[in-house]
Amino acid sequence: MPSTWQRVRKAQSRLSTEAVQQMDALPWFTSLPPAQRADVGLVVQAGIAAFTGWLRDASTAPAPAPDVFGAAPRELTRAVSLKQTVQLIRVVVDVLETQVPRLAEPGGEQELREAVLRYSREIAFAAAEVYASAAEARGAWDARLEAGVVEALVRDQVGDLTLSRAGSLGWGRPAWVTALAALAPSGPVEPRLEDLRGHGRHSGLFVLTGEAGGGLLVVVGGEGRPETAVKQLAVALPEGPVVVGPVVDDLASAATCVKEALAGLAAVAAWPGAPRPVKATDLLAERAVLGDPSARARLLEDVHGPLAAAGGDLLATAGAFLDSGSSLEGTARVLYVHANTVRYRLRKIMELVGLDLADPRDAQVVRVAFVIGRTQQL
Repeated sequence: MPSTWQRVRKAQSRLSTEAVQQMDALPWFTSLPPAQRADVGLVVQAGIAAFTGWLRDASTAPAPAPDVFGAAPRELTRAVSLKQTVQLIRVVVDVLETQVPRLAEPGGEQELREAVLRYSREIAFAAAEVYASAAEARGAWDARLEAGVVEALVRDQVGDLTLSRAGSLGWGRPAWVTALAALAPSGPVEPRLEDLRGHGRHSGLFVLTGEAGGGLLVVVGGEGRPETAVKQLAVALPEGPVVVGPVVDDLASAATCVKEALAGLAAVAAWPGAPRPVKATDLLAERAVLGDPSARARLLEDVHGPLAAAGGDLLATAGAFLDSGSSLEGTARVLYVHANTVRYRLRKIMELVGLDLADPRDAQVVRVAFVIGRTQQL
């Protein structure tokens, strides 16, 4: 009379076919592409074959991992989750348990049931190890991929390959994109970056993180108001200043906001009272002093240029007001006009460039713009 393991070996093909047919009741399995369903079938066949081989001498400890999960490509762990793999194991176990009365030699039914349960437990443990290993390898690969995308943004070398890599990291099509730069924390950086990624995912944001310019860089995209997202992420950043670049339309244009955020981070120490977060455009004066060409160009274009082109003595009034220590009467005496005329011109300057010369901070910005504008004319 054939032994139990001989009966199981003879029924291997039939058991594998029945198990795969039972899996058709799982909606996610039927939605897989044909090639991936075939890969799952290979895993089932390998699992039953390994069980049969072990059953010949069930006194030894099962070691199913290499034979079973090596039958399918590693990419299958992305298509089939660990939870779904456990469901597959349950289906196979159910098929085996149903067939116990036919497969076990007389009197060996209970022994076969126990063997099925013991082996299924080992398979479940092996699956957990495979998925843990795959997650670890995928995490390391994703970290390298993310670092490459961030480096491309910093270097302003964003092409189709960079965008494709960002897409593989889960970057979608947000309505806006901006960048935040902060000082690097003391101690390990990667845990802080992982916290930022998790915070972004929890908030429904697309987030790329990395190290650049001696600090932490966060590129973020999303829907709704960017100001809200910036405040949420700023809370998760290390203590100290946080500089925000301008908002752009998409990741392909994000090199601009990355560059400005990093330039602002390099200059923010010169403004001890800067808010947190602070816009990079609010640090134009400090950035210009440090030689940032884009800040110098912005001050010429947005401040000195409009005042020079406006006529009506606005440029002369701004210069005299600054040189007189922000004194209305002193400016009026220098220009030989009434103080009310000075007030009128100051309001026009405010309307034109959005800066109030009576405010010390705005006055500093205009003063630096004047220095740049005057030296440009030499």
